[in-house]
Amino acid sequence: MKKPIQALCLLSVLGLSGCSIVPQWMDPTTWFADEEELKIKQLKPIDAQFVPTTLWQQDVGGGVGGHFSRLKPAVAYDKVFAADRHGEVIAFDQASGKQLWQRDFARFSDDGWFSGIARLWRSGEAARIAGGMAASYEKVYFGTENGDVIALDINTGETLWQAKVKGEVLAKPAVADGLVIVNTGAGIMFALDAESGEQQWLYESEVPPLSLRGISAPTASAGGAMVGTASGKLAVVIMENGQIAWEQAITAPTGATELDRLVDIDIEPLILGGVIYVVSFDGTLAAVELRSGRVIWKRDYRSYRRITMDANNLYVVDADSVVYGLDRRNGVELWSQNSLRGRLLTAAEPVGDYLVAGDKYGFLHWFNQSDGKLVARLDVGGDDEDEGIFAAPVVDGKVLYTLTRDGQLRAVQTP
Repeated sequence: MKKPIQALCLLSVLGLSGCSIVPQWMDPTTWFADEEELKIKQLKPIDAQFVPTTLWQQDVGGGVGGHFSRLKPAVAYDKVFAADRHGEVIAFDQASGKQLWQRDFARFSDDGWFSGIARLWRSGEAARIAGGMAASYEKVYFGTENGDVIALDINTGETLWQAKVKGEVLAKPAVADGLVIVNTGAGIMFALDAESGEQQWLYESEVPPLSLRGISAPTASAGGAMVGTASGKLAVVIMENGQIAWEQAITAPTGATELDRLVDIDIEPLILGGVIYVVSFDGTLAAVELRSGRVIWKRDYRSYRRITMDANNLYVVDADSVVYGLDRRNGVELWSQNSLRGRLLTAAEPVGDYLVAGDKYGFLHWFNQSDGKLVARLDVGGDDEDEGIFAAPVVDGKVLYTLTRDGQLRAVQTP
């Protein structure tokens, strides 16, 4: 696209607050299918090597609808924890899909009969659960766009504590070393006590006048909390005391307008062997030394999807839904897969010898890790954008758990 047209499209997706923009799927120009959209929607036949199996399927409220959301399940303690944006939180048995308990965090008035009708039709004020869930210490943790952070008992669903933080919680928490690390849209990362919810420390980063709607989910490892910022930096904070170990600029704003200067690191940092891997929205993929913050190598890839890894390979889904395999040691590109361009793919998650990613029309796609070839496909959303997949599947062994925009939770096995 030419620059003026690109700028016009970006301006059309400005958030109501005037301070953030949302990714491509919120662009009003995609609401009415044109010839190009119809072409993207048509999938080319593939030589399928296997047929994925749906083990079970359950409804999770009304899903997230048309809202920006990275809400995804958590799998732990032989359970699958899932939620919808309105406020329903459900625990399922991981093997059978049987519902174990259910909570509703939507807000209703106490007006007797009218309150009962509101609950029946789920018309109360939405809790606005967002970002995703994390399970640890016999608890499941999640946050909301209202700035609430909640901890539930994994066996009963009982609320153990609820804390308030400044800013929207749009990313899943990280849990380690007795702390729950929560990043917010206000540019503040909070550390809360995992048992009580009491604030232990906070780290505040600069937020430019214009940024992406999403935020970086924190990563906790090796005694540090790692997070990407809206100003293009990677930061490591010492878990024990909240002191900053280092900040490293991965990319720097360029251009005359705020649109040109978008440099958000909008992903969860990935760490292995003392090296952190991050990618920015403006096009910088980097490997950074954990101990010092030294940049080991950089490559030109533009993404707001989580990087994944298996063995010595990194997998990146760029902003155009092209999938890449790279050598994590030097960033050398090994292969690329561009046949799903424009389908708004999720991150590509390793499962066995394959990668799996969802798309905005509700399809799951399997790729060979070795060469990126498409080897299997499964329709889980009815070929409709309202039933599509925006958050990457959660993988446990050979089974993945995916949640569609309309709240369909599926357990799917890869042979």
